[in-house]
Parts: sequence; C-alpha cells; structure tokens
Amino acid sequence: MTSHALGQGTGPLKGLRVVELAGIGPGPHAATILADLGADLIRIERPGEGGFGIEPRGSDLLTRGRPSVALDLKHPAAVAAVLELVESADALVEGMRPGVTERLGLGPDDCLAHNPRLVYARMTGWGQTGPWAHTAGHDMNFISITGTLHALGQDPERPHFPQNLLGDFGGGSTYLVIGLLAALFEARTSGQGQVVDAAIVDGTAHLNLMWASMLASGIAKEQRGVNVLDGGIPNYRIYETADGKHVSVAALEPQFHADLLRLTGVDRAPAEDLDTLGTALAEAFKRKTQAEWAEVFDGTDGCVAPILPFSEAVRHPHIAARGVFVEHEGRVQPAPAPRFSRTEATLSRGPSAPGQDTRMALEAWGIGNVDELIASGAAHEANR
Repeated sequence: MTSHALGQGTGPLKGLRVVELAGIGPGPHAATILADLGADLIRIERPGEGGFGIEPRGSDLLTRGRPSVALDLKHPAAVAAVLELVESADALVEGMRPGVTERLGLGPDDCLAHNPRLVYARMTGWGQTGPWAHTAGHDMNFISITGTLHALGQDPERPHFPQNLLGDFGGGSTYLVIGLLAALFEARTSGQGQVVDAAIVDGTAHLNLMWASMLASGIAKEQRGVNVLDGGIPNYRIYETADGKHVSVAALEPQFHADLLRLTGVDRAPAEDLDTLGTALAEAFKRKTQAEWAEVFDGTDGCVAPILPFSEAVRHPHIAARGVFVEHEGRVQPAPAPRFSRTEATLSRGPSAPGQDTRMALEAWGIGNVDELIASGAAHEANR
C-alpha cells in the first residue's frame, strides 16, 4: 500500500515525508500547511487524544490531509515504532514543552541517531531556551512581551488582540514551516539534518519589522490611535454604516484618497484638519448601508471594503471567484495557499479521528509488526 492510497494530496511538496507528534494550535497548523502542499504526513496521537476539543473530529480542520495513528508513547514498542518511522522521514514536527520528547526517548539526539538527515522542527511559545522556556503560556502572552500587542487597536485606553492569529499562526506555525523548508534545502547540500527551534516570540518579533522601522525613524509613536496604520488618520480607519455594520477604509496614497472623497461626497478638508475630515467621513458612511457602500466602491481604487463575518466572506464575489474557500467533505474551509502554476495544491482527505488509520498508515510507512503493536497496547486502532 502506498502513501498515496492514504489520500496524500498534490502540490510541490509531494514526496516529502513528515512525522507529526500531535499537539495543539500552531504545530498542527504547520503540519496542515505541509499536507495541503502535498507532503506525506503521519500524525502520531496518544490514545484518547482529542486535539483542541473540536467535536466532531471531522470539524477539526487543523488535522486535515493526513492519517491519524494512536500510539502510547509510554510504551517502549511505541517509541521504537516512531523511531522506525523517523528512519524513512525527511522531517519531524513536534510542539511539546522543552524536554518532553527527550524524556520519551524521541528527542533530537534520539531521532538524528536513527536518521542523520532528519530535520527536527520544534514549535513552542517561548522557545527552547530562556528563563520562561518551561512555563505555560498562550498566544496573547507570547505577543505581549514582544512589543506587539501593546500597539494593536485604536483604543488609547487598552490594546485589542486579534484572536490567536498573530502569535500562534503568524509568528508560530508560519515560521516553523519556513524554518523546516530552509533546513531541508540546506540538507540537500550538506547531507545533515538539524534542529529548528521555532518560537512564537521570535516569529512575532520578526513580523513586527516594519513597526520597529517606523519607531526607529521617528514616524511612529508608542501610542495607540495616533499613527498612520492604527486609526490615527481618517483615511485609514473603520467606519460604521447605516445598518450598524462596518467598512474598512485604507486610502493612504493621494490618488486613492481622492477617490475616497469623491465617492463618499466629502469635500476635501485641509490636510491638517484631520478631525474635521474624520467626522465628515463618519457622517457620510452612516448615510448608506454596508451593501450599498460595497456597490459604490466595487472595482474602484477608493480602498474601501466591507467587514464581513466568516459566513458572508465565503460568498463575497472576489473571494468566491478565486476559490479562497472550498467545500470539502461537506465542510466549507480555506483552500490550500499559496498557489502554484505547475504543481497545483489540492485538498486530499479530511480530518481523521484519533487512531482511525493506525493499521493502514503504519503499514504504508513500512512498519511490519502492526499486529504485535496493537496486541501489546503500544498501538490503538479506533473504531471506524
């Protein structure tokens, strides 16, 4: 049985073999990116694991695109099975606290001893080193100490956090994938694997390069609601419409600003009179509904867009035309990204329940003693 028989997708990473030690949040998201782009993954879960608590499991889209194998990693035979998987893998992804995989016998030294070319990619919030490396934390904590959360929002009194998109997935899983692919590229020349220490604090700080530049140049202040990109100017701001919904305005350049004023019917106010201009725009946007303004600005360079909830975003004409979201196995979900001209990425299989594919996936990866693993309790096979 080939890996392709397990539902491996298409894409430029086809043929890449990755072992995923299941976690939550950014680790699975990184694995999903790799699977979306065609990599052959095998997800190792502990018996009874349920990911982030999303039920039914078919709705947990962060586990799509790869089979699920349930192994009791406290059982020596299960650890041996993972090390056997590592021998034929290109990379391993794990998101446990520092030291956990070492105690299991699956740390970098253990795995690289079995496969010196392996890229061992580690995803944490604080990183593998530093005084907080072993402490608990979540997205909002990680973006707090990097100087990022402080600047978010237009409210001078308190910052506002963007769910867990910025830390976990922007500074976390995205940088894990970048690091993993970079290390794989280097291994093609050197023949040697290495450890990728992807920390959310590192990635989030790196995402903030432009803000650091603006502060260094003196064109920005460490004060919310007074800067160009945080609502400090009326032509880069959110406005309420007549039906209580909102539009985003981002008409920064002069020619786009001119279109904004023309299409809203607002007289050009003196450049220094920002308060007057902001009041005029707020009053103008209150005169029409969100849908009416969307029609007014459709196809223009006025840089105005309706702020849509997820359920409406999937139906927006531009989003629909590009196929940004797709329906797969009865669930609407984001399509693989980015896009490729020759090796198109497509969705393969949906999420599997923990242990649903234990026998099939282990055999596909060349593990020959699956019956013994199941009989000993080292491996578990969920009811299909």
